[in-house]
Amino acid sequence: MQFHHKTPFSRGYTPLVTRSGVTADMLMDFGVISLLPGETWEQASETDEQCLLLSRGSGTISWTVHNGGGGPQRENVSRPDLFDHSPWCLSVPRGTRVVIQAGSAGAEWFYTATDNPQSFTAKHYTPEECRSEFRGEGTMRETSTRIVRTIFDDTNRPESNLVIGEVIGVPGKWSSYPPHHHPQPEIYHYRFKPEQGFGLTAIGDTPHIIRDQDTILIREGEVHPQVTAPGYAMWYLWIIRHLDGAHYGPATHTPIFIDEHTWVMGDENKIWQPKKK
Repeated sequence: MQFHHKTPFSRGYTPLVTRSGVTADMLMDFGVISLLPGETWEQASETDEQCLLLSRGSGTISWTVHNGGGGPQRENVSRPDLFDHSPWCLSVPRGTRVVIQAGSAGAEWFYTATDNPQSFTAKHYTPEECRSEFRGEGTMRETSTRIVRTIFDDTNRPESNLVIGEVIGVPGKWSSYPPHHHPQPEIYHYRFKPEQGFGLTAIGDTPHIIRDQDTILIREGEVHPQVTAPGYAMWYLWIIRHLDGAHYGPATHTPIFIDEHTWVMGDENKIWQPKKK
């Protein structure tokens, strides 16, 4: 399922995915918070863990965990853009009130929430703590080299019901490749540089043209390879919701690669190349 959002996001919170209606099976709320300079936004939940990731801009974020979580904590944050700067990301348990205030240039945030009865320590991930790698480097004749930033997963946030990260697709190259799938629901949200750029994906057997501010929903068993048009960089946020008894990760052997395509990760000399005369 694909959602297009062609106009600038309205001030305040714009919900893109909810735990009701046609997106209920995603098990997550997801949306964009857009703030003008000095504007504030706040949210509290007694039942949900929440995650806020800074897209661009500057300001402050503060959080108060009730029921013995201590007093309010506050931090100044700034991110000039998505492509060349790693994110700030706040992960908080249920019973937490979060307040964000935009700085002099305004700010944009991505918001995710899902039910989680566990109590755990709030954690504000800094750009330096974000694990960043050139995945695919040295394989497939560099046709699938991309930047993968993993903010948290089961290795550093096992108490969370979420996995969250970013991918930057290099112009003309593939990502989410080789084709794979998993039972856990996943959200992709896209941005391009320059903004008129585009990419392509196949969710299952259904092709989609991807443009700036689009959102794709990936359900159980749907493969989802991506490719970026030459000349354009494609950034996307990826959020996975663990399933009860089936967390995403090595313990459940996810992701699951399509057998017929796994050979491309081996000897790249087996990949055909044109011969120059």
